[in-house]
Amino acid sequence: MSRPDSPPAIKRLGQNFLIDPNIVRKIVALAEVRPTDSVLEIGPGRGILTEALAQAAGRVTAVEIDPRLHAHLTERQADFPNVTLVLADALAYPLEQLPVGTIVVANLPYYISTPLLFRLLEHRDRFPRMVLMLQDEVADRLVAKPGHSDYGVLSVMAQYAADMRKAFKVSAQCFRPRPEVGSAVVLLRTRPHRGLSAAEEPQFAALVKAAFAHRRKTLANSLRDEGYDPQPVMEAIEAAGLSPAVRAEVLSVQQFVELSRRIPA
Repeated sequence: MSRPDSPPAIKRLGQNFLIDPNIVRKIVALAEVRPTDSVLEIGPGRGILTEALAQAAGRVTAVEIDPRLHAHLTERQADFPNVTLVLADALAYPLEQLPVGTIVVANLPYYISTPLLFRLLEHRDRFPRMVLMLQDEVADRLVAKPGHSDYGVLSVMAQYAADMRKAFKVSAQCFRPRPEVGSAVVLLRTRPHRGLSAAEEPQFAALVKAAFAHRRKTLANSLRDEGYDPQPVMEAIEAAGLSPAVRAEVLSVQQFVELSRRIPA
């Protein structure tokens, strides 16, 4: 789909265009896209993945922030009539307009990948699965287990909302221009039942953030330094059968859920 007159990459937008058709096929296969599916693509770029998604899905909504690339893809609109091209910032695009059951497939711009991921997870009841191209180190943080140095707020919050696996790495040679960091594709399957109500989840998120705010300190001290009352914190830690000296990075997602239920905001 890319042509010699395709717009050049803009560095400040983190544009690294995928050029390898084999990686495109692997992404579409991983997403299990069917002719009846609706797909959201974020950052279609020059359109190599957009074209493949259009052939596999019933409907594709492609959100592009760069007016040059949007115009470039619009010129090819006749080639993929089931694609809706949207000129917008994905951080502001009204995701609630998309049909429930939409599959997200995206090569996320690395400089905003984390806020975009959190926004997608906020709307997870709409998206049963997501296939995301991310910076390799972000992918490692997403799938990290308790006790690992990569395990943190992103790990807990993402794993609370979805089951995920790091599907495969992608070489820098598969992009133009070549990125300076490694890339990986992650498959997320969102959880329909998560253990907390929607009303309880903001308190859970605040607790997780406070727990990791001072990684070298014990969980109790980190929460104390973030404004939590020490007495109910210690009572909750004891009731959960945890050591008073426990640190946030060894707690499982379920243990954070249990503490969130016991510790007042």
